[in-house]
Amino acid sequence: MLETILIALGLSMDAFAVSVSSGICTGQLKPHHIIRGSFAFGIFQFAMPVLGWFLGTNFRAYIQNVDHWIAFALLAFIGTKMVIESFDASEPVACEDGEVPQKASRTDVRDVKTLLTLSVATSIDALAVGLSYSLLGKAILSPAATIGFITFSVCILGFEFGKRIGYLIEKRAELLGGLILIGIGIKILLEHLL
Repeated sequence: MLETILIALGLSMDAFAVSVSSGICTGQLKPHHIIRGSFAFGIFQFAMPVLGWFLGTNFRAYIQNVDHWIAFALLAFIGTKMVIESFDASEPVACEDGEVPQKASRTDVRDVKTLLTLSVATSIDALAVGLSYSLLGKAILSPAATIGFITFSVCILGFEFGKRIGYLIEKRAELLGGLILIGIGIKILLEHLL
């Protein structure tokens, strides 16, 4: 269960960073926008691992001997990407009103199309995690529900942090999430090799 919680926290960091950005730059962010945005992020973080798991079950027999290497590679790739993005100095730009830095992509979750786009973009990594679970022969519904719930909860905090604390925590969240995923990938690899 601890491993699932750590994976969920790692996966939720992209959505958390977007929530923080939205909280910073969206002046009229109301409680129903926060709940709707958090729910959308959580639902996609639940659905993508399930989709990845179903895709993986079709290929498991073909790659069973190297499944732990694939799981490690996927988690390490996602984690490394998040760590690199956390150090990318070129990403911040001014909000639309010019007040505070945010990610280059628009993060106004009041717009439904923007919210759906951000929800898909921040949950693609979860698809790879679902694939990893499938390759390792693990069940997916309980972990996916945990990932979705934790993402929902973390995003509510992210919106509030963005409104109150500011953009300083955004990059640290991506760095922490990336390191967690890399660590879990190494753990999976070592369990199978040793």
